[in-house]
Amino acid sequence: MYKKHLVVQKFVCLAAIIASAIVFLYSLGIMTDLYDTLYDTMRNPNNIMQTDVAGSIVYYNMQEFNRYFLRYSIVLILLAAFLYITNTHIRRRYYIGNFIAIGLFSAFSIYLTIFAHRYIQIFKGQWLQVDFEALKAHSELWGTLYTESTFWLDLHYCVFAILLICVCALIANAVWKVKLMKEEAQILEEGRRAIS
Repeated sequence: MYKKHLVVQKFVCLAAIIASAIVFLYSLGIMTDLYDTLYDTMRNPNNIMQTDVAGSIVYYNMQEFNRYFLRYSIVLILLAAFLYITNTHIRRRYYIGNFIAIGLFSAFSIYLTIFAHRYIQIFKGQWLQVDFEALKAHSELWGTLYTESTFWLDLHYCVFAILLICVCALIANAVWKVKLMKEEAQILEEGRRAIS
């Protein structure tokens, strides 16, 4: 039983690293369409209210959120690495450090999911208020990208679903580990009693 569990916990810890990397890559790409379509609509960098397209301010509104999102995704990668530092991926018995690593990664993942979802929904609403007719005219005039797609904003559902599945798997793995440790302790105790 322990052999199966050791394989599973290696896989779960690797999945946590991969999910964290996906969140990081998503934080780098989330503003791709906004940059390509809206950046050039701001003709005066000193006054972002001067724009060729009403509603294009969403690009600037997202800047601070994106900075925090990028930093938080780096923290998430470090917390996933902490699972490896505490040997959560190979340890036969878990100690307090392993449970702390699992708890920190899980709690921060849930926090980041709520934080990102809340703001992305706000910015999606702002994006949908852009004057797309003016944006299309601007795009044709200046040869810039034109899109009405919310793909990058909607992608967060998939990205954070992957992260939360990893969190559930990590917690389930820890519960399974505790159960195995209790069973092992019980077997050892019965063995001691039989010897006495």
